[in-house]
Amino acid sequence: MKLSLLAALTLAALTGAARAEDADKVREATKTEAETFNTRMYAGLPGSKAYACFVRRYDAEHLARHPKQKVASMKLLVSAEYDKEDKQLHSSFRLGFKYRHRSGDFDSSGSCGHVVLQDHDDEVRLGCGVDCEGGGIEVALPKDDKSAIIRLERVRVWQNNKPDDEAEQSLVAGADDKIFRLDRVDSSECASLVTDRKELAALRHK
Repeated sequence: MKLSLLAALTLAALTGAARAEDADKVREATKTEAETFNTRMYAGLPGSKAYACFVRRYDAEHLARHPKQKVASMKLLVSAEYDKEDKQLHSSFRLGFKYRHRSGDFDSSGSCGHVVLQDHDDEVRLGCGVDCEGGGIEVALPKDDKSAIIRLERVRVWQNNKPDDEAEQSLVAGADDKIFRLDRVDSSECASLVTDRKELAALRHK
């Protein structure tokens, strides 16, 4: 896929995820902004491959304060791979979560592109989208880089890692499911989101 097309698709997904806010603030990042964000995301200069894992398990007290929240726990794995041909860092995401009142594991994944970021009130956000109009998420980092802020309006998900029509659903933002703060943890804690053996080995050695 050509760079300009990938940027356009990611920009469109990002705009959709931010529809409730000022979508006119969506823009392409400068090279310096992208490099700075990637260094923060991956806790250092990313090499040929890089991973960042964020996890949150909501306790009973939190859920009692947010009775309309549907999500009970969530994991986010952001990964990057350097492309030798276009000499760019390509990022992608994998999201896993459990519902509060439903059984089973749910997951989603997609591309974050490598040039499209979003600027909201001096906050730079990485926009990630799911193919075929599957919605997407935005990922931002607080100043200390110790957590990730996920924002969404709708994102396509699958149950128990089965991407078929019967298992396909969407996580739709409600009153308490628009913004999630996940804590940065060791990348190995996101191993359950990876199905490729080679990638799993690389993740566990980071």
